[in-house]
Amino acid sequence: MQEDLTERKQKALDFLNSHLNAKLITALNSCVHCGLCGTSCQYYIALKEEKYMPAAKVDLVAGIYRRYHTFAGKVFPKLTGTHELDDETIDKMVDTLFGACTMCGRCVAHCSVGVDIPFVVRTGRMMLQQMGLVPKSIQSTVDAALNTGNNMAISKQDFIDTITWLNDDLQYEVNDDNATIPLNQSGVKMLYTVNPREPKFFPLSISAIAKVFYLAKESWTLSTDYYDITNYAYFVGDEEGARVITERLVNEAIKYGADTIILGECGHGSRAMRWEGPNWMKEKYPVKTITAVELLAQYIRDGRIKPDKTKITDLVTIHDPCNLVRNGGVIEEQRYIVNACCSNFVEMNPNREDNFCCGGGGGQLAMSEYNERRMKIGKIKADQIRATGAKIVVTPCHNCVDQLNSINLEYKLGVTIKTIAEIVADAL
Repeated sequence: MQEDLTERKQKALDFLNSHLNAKLITALNSCVHCGLCGTSCQYYIALKEEKYMPAAKVDLVAGIYRRYHTFAGKVFPKLTGTHELDDETIDKMVDTLFGACTMCGRCVAHCSVGVDIPFVVRTGRMMLQQMGLVPKSIQSTVDAALNTGNNMAISKQDFIDTITWLNDDLQYEVNDDNATIPLNQSGVKMLYTVNPREPKFFPLSISAIAKVFYLAKESWTLSTDYYDITNYAYFVGDEEGARVITERLVNEAIKYGADTIILGECGHGSRAMRWEGPNWMKEKYPVKTITAVELLAQYIRDGRIKPDKTKITDLVTIHDPCNLVRNGGVIEEQRYIVNACCSNFVEMNPNREDNFCCGGGGGQLAMSEYNERRMKIGKIKADQIRATGAKIVVTPCHNCVDQLNSINLEYKLGVTIKTIAEIVADAL
């Protein structure tokens, strides 16, 4: 058993060695320990322990780098702040890199030298993945996605049954017996993707987008085989698994003749598919990608749908998903939509690129091992929401929806959480 562990540690060190490009080496050598990152990180703000500072997380990986890849670290390890890749270091890596970081990137914006801290954290996670030390709960979602086509392991028949009754609901809603939620439809313009939490727990989100597509007269389809926009392999550092998940969606679009993949309301899924996927596949996609948020804004601008903002009079605020906004650049479209659909809108503070994570990102929502910690840091978002006085919180990410619903209950906010598609459908 000890020999097996030694071999796995060597795999992690070999992985680090093979990934020491200019970007990583620069990140590992640039931290000046100024402490500004601590003022930006909700783990440190909420829990007040030094180990939760982003700089401390960087130092875990940087210390291993210095120990095995620098002259001073090899000769004078105790004098140069190095870390042996031993059991103690590994335990710290698992607890802080997986259990105390949402990879939200807020620390990067506040770093005095611009260290890409989530990139370093993800590198550490990839080393742990090489050793088979990914927390079991999040690894199970990756396994489900690879083995069944979606991270909730929803059977094909269950998915079809859900869409069938949602189709009946759509026909009633729009008073048209010919209205349909198309499945496996060839010759369409767009392949739509969803977070599996929608068919499992939030089916009305699918009803909402289907209503919008019906009124916009869109040419689209869902696949019953591969519809999952999430990619938790990205969070656990499994690049091969991430590539497989990405490639499946691209191939589905090609199979049905679609020239565009609509990235459903999932922050990390949109980022993984849009910005990381081509790197995993090592080629440019043969199809276009667009987030559902951007598409809905385009519909309104083009007059393809005409929301009536007098239908929604409660005060509304927006939660900005980190991967969609700070790390993806989709910032103003959701504000344009909400202002077009709602009579009263107020911003959280801070907002846009400087927003605080909901607390469920980076795979935290999928890691039950750290639920208590996740809810403690969620108080920051709860306080933000309460300060707005809003009755409705809109967010274009189902991962955020789940975390915000948990925060809503935990901190007794008394608000309603909605996706962008739901707020649009409500205003039509």
